[in-house]
Amino acid sequence: MNLINFQLIMLKKGDHVLILAGKDKNKKGKIVKVLPIKDKIIVDKLNTVKKHIKPKKQGEKGTRLEISMPFPASRAMIVCPNCSKPTRQSVKFIDNKKVRICKKCQAEI
Repeated sequence: MNLINFQLIMLKKGDHVLILAGKDKNKKGKIVKVLPIKDKIIVDKLNTVKKHIKPKKQGEKGTRLEISMPFPASRAMIVCPNCSKPTRQSVKFIDNKKVRICKKCQAEI
C-alpha cells in the first residue's frame, strides 16, 4: 500500500478538512465523496467550476451550474472535532477496532 492510499484510508466521507493548497487555500469544508482509485476527494462548495448546459427543448434556456471538482487528498488536512485545529492523525486499536486519534489533543476523531 503506497502513502497516498494510506492518506485516503484516514479521510472519510463527512470529515471536516482544511485545504492546504490551490485557489481555496485555508478554507474549511466537509468531504462529500472519496474517490480511492484516483486518490482524490470532493469537498462541498470548494474547488468549484462553472458548467454550461445546453437547452434540451426548443424555447428552454440554457443554464450554468457550479460543480465541486475532485482534488488530491494530499492537499487536505483533517480538522479535529474536539480541538477544532487542523491535525495529523494516528490509529490505535481499542477492543480490536481501529480508531482514529488526534495527534494534538489525543481525542478520538
